[in-house]
Amino acid sequence: MRARTTIPVLLAIAAFPAGLFLGSVISRNDPAEWSTSGVLRQSPRSEGQRTPARAAALGPTLTRGPTPSGDSAGFRGLEDSGSGVDAQERPLSGPRFTPVVAATTRIAPSVVSITVLSTRRVASRSMFEEFFGMVPRRMERTVQGIGSGFAIDDEGTILTNEHVVSGADSLVVTDVNGKFYRADVVGSDPITDIAVLKVEAGAIPPASLGTSSDLVVGEPAIALGNPFGFVLANAEATVTAGVISGVGRDILDSREGKLSADMIQTDAAINPGNSGGPLVNAEGSVIGVNSAILSQSGGSEGIGFAIPIDRARRIAEELLQYGRIRRPWVGVESRTVESETTRFSLTEVRRVAPGSSADGAGLQVGDLLLSVNDRPITSPLDWDVGLLDAGVGGTVDVTYRRGERILTARLAIEELPSEQAERLEVVRGLELITVTPQIAVERGLEVEKGALVARLSNAAGRVTGLREGDVIVGINRRPVESVEDAQGLFRALAGGSRIFVTYYRDGRYYSSWPFDIG
Repeated sequence: MRARTTIPVLLAIAAFPAGLFLGSVISRNDPAEWSTSGVLRQSPRSEGQRTPARAAALGPTLTRGPTPSGDSAGFRGLEDSGSGVDAQERPLSGPRFTPVVAATTRIAPSVVSITVLSTRRVASRSMFEEFFGMVPRRMERTVQGIGSGFAIDDEGTILTNEHVVSGADSLVVTDVNGKFYRADVVGSDPITDIAVLKVEAGAIPPASLGTSSDLVVGEPAIALGNPFGFVLANAEATVTAGVISGVGRDILDSREGKLSADMIQTDAAINPGNSGGPLVNAEGSVIGVNSAILSQSGGSEGIGFAIPIDRARRIAEELLQYGRIRRPWVGVESRTVESETTRFSLTEVRRVAPGSSADGAGLQVGDLLLSVNDRPITSPLDWDVGLLDAGVGGTVDVTYRRGERILTARLAIEELPSEQAERLEVVRGLELITVTPQIAVERGLEVEKGALVARLSNAAGRVTGLREGDVIVGINRRPVESVEDAQGLFRALAGGSRIFVTYYRDGRYYSSWPFDIG
């Protein structure tokens, strides 16, 4: 079994949200309008650069790709999607045609630049600006960002990072020849940092997808992407070469909600704008998706990380088929226990949900989880990523210790109970689900009855003081054990008495301030 390493982050993690911000423009009308008027600030670049706005005016017309259908029919060819350039089309020969050149020749046509436009409202910075109308009402700032991606099939499917496209109002993909294509987001997942885009079918030649399951530390690695975006004059991807510095890296990421586990580490330079581009092996096959760096300067310092392509491919398949990621669950709540003999932590079973796969297999509170599908578990992250990589509908083989005995079990993976539960909007902007023993284990709740806040609008949150994940256990001193209880009480009190709710949050009970509902 491959030894795994957890890296405590003492430096800054740079995941380059939205790739690279190149500046911003003011737009009072269409927030997605391509405009170069009213530039607020300019990042370093040459005056003669070919920006998307100028290119659209001077050359190719933006081409809209097909609207995503949500099915997986367009995901053909992932097992053997071929290469972007025929093997005979070699720019060099003899000793200059190194493995790096060969791999680059094969993969480069599949790499794209992704231009992101997102709109931000401009607020006045002082009473002076507001009084004299220096910042008009409803003025918006359109921020332009740059990231990278690559085609994975002939149907126009582009793989990139979620943080590249997050918050985008419009997306434009640029191929190696500088041609533009309008792109649509099929789906994205912030936890795994994967997003899938669609452009017109046949527009970008697909990359050859390899596997990340057999990587060897020290083998060559090549990173491609568009660092610093349109600062460089042409549309060809930038190539950096290095080696696989480590595999199975777990990053103790300070950003909540990110699963930075089992990552590929490389010293091939990854810079702002490289996010979402491919990491390839010496054969020119994609082995990872460039995602983050550890850096004090914000630029590459030789410690870069890529999402394994096997995981990225599975996430892409889920997004194409369902438009979302189904979260895996086997009925175990785990916790970290410090080891007295190694520098790695132990993962202990804290609770087992009744009626779950783990319950049926005989797992008990206090069992120590040792491995999942032959992958050593050195932290709860390893447990989580083992379930994620197997996927809903699959199975995992788990090795665990109980006292002095080493035991094994095969667990069936299903979707999280809270995702399967019926949701009910009891008042506008407030969706609840009934807490069950299974949901209590899933969410780590100390209560097994109540109404869990599954979705909350900003307006409802401001009025009630509730947050998503809170459990309502009482309304006006009357107990709430289910969604139906909550709905009945809200209806009975609507338009009359002031309402206050008692709720559970992070191990404590609170009462909201009084509010009215119409």
